[in-house]
Amino acid sequence: MVTTDPRIRDRALGALWGLAVGDALGMPTQLMSRQQVVERFGTLDGFRPAGADHPIAAGLPAGRITDDTEQALLLARLLLASDGHVDPARFARLLVEWEDDMRARGSLDLLGPSTRNAVAAVLAGVPVDQAGRTGTTNGAAMRITPVGLLMASDDLPALVDRVVEASLVTHHTQLAIAGASAVAAAVSAGIDGADVRATVPVAIEAARLGAQHGSWIAGAQVARRIGWAVDLMDPARPGDGLRDVVELVGTSLATQESVPAAFAVLALFPDDPWRACLAAASLGGDTDTIAAMAGAIGGACHGTAGFPAAARETVATVNDLDLAEIADGLLALRRAPGR
Repeated sequence: MVTTDPRIRDRALGALWGLAVGDALGMPTQLMSRQQVVERFGTLDGFRPAGADHPIAAGLPAGRITDDTEQALLLARLLLASDGHVDPARFARLLVEWEDDMRARGSLDLLGPSTRNAVAAVLAGVPVDQAGRTGTTNGAAMRITPVGLLMASDDLPALVDRVVEASLVTHHTQLAIAGASAVAAAVSAGIDGADVRATVPVAIEAARLGAQHGSWIAGAQVARRIGWAVDLMDPARPGDGLRDVVELVGTSLATQESVPAAFAVLALFPDDPWRACLAAASLGGDTDTIAAMAGAIGGACHGTAGFPAAARETVATVNDLDLAEIADGLLALRRAPGR
């Protein structure tokens, strides 16, 4: 058996830890406005518990992950159990079981609107290749990081095919697939050695390819919006950049807003994914997802050292996470010959 290059393994682990760290940083600020985030938390410098009045995260402790990481790990385990492929019907059943478990634990952080509607359609008998034909939210992009570990970045059409497979049942639209393809490709490029800046053209090309799949829904092109959002950013003026992310790019759960927002924040802090995640978590809007995507891409480029060891330890302890087995399993499939 070929031994994984330790640098590649560290970058793959960095992607998974970045996803979880960013998600946990954004947990208490999700659904809040930027002004509300500032009023409640000031300058965000680490993990915070959710407020007692939070609509979906009330009572969650500092460092707790949300559906972004949990569904990404669900997808990762399905990929590992199925030789790197996704059975859409099985994925739909697993998502239902996940939501039932979350509800039993008293959580209100359940399936997003596109996923919930698609899964309900499958359970009602709608064919799996039809159920996700209206899903345009960022649910596919938020959980797609494992595909970035699975697929190398030197064959983007093959990578996009796996993104389509993983997204079909809930987000089979050109908008959602374009966004998920951009995130997966950027993660994959980072694992292959690209820095944050070099992931952008790879992500844009993957988004362009992804937009050739799925049903057409009116909306701005994800590929062009990523390039535009990144070009707006000046690392020397992060305050102005973050204001532009909120006011121009957008931080909603719409794929064509949140995915470009993640790339924009990384463009402001290309050499410090921890700061990028803190900034993303401070934006307001869909902060957990934006920070999770930024963390996954930044972690893939910088490895585990991109995040303080104490932050990784907090997330590991609070959520009982051990990501090494998942990273190793996906990398084993990534380098499997003839795939």
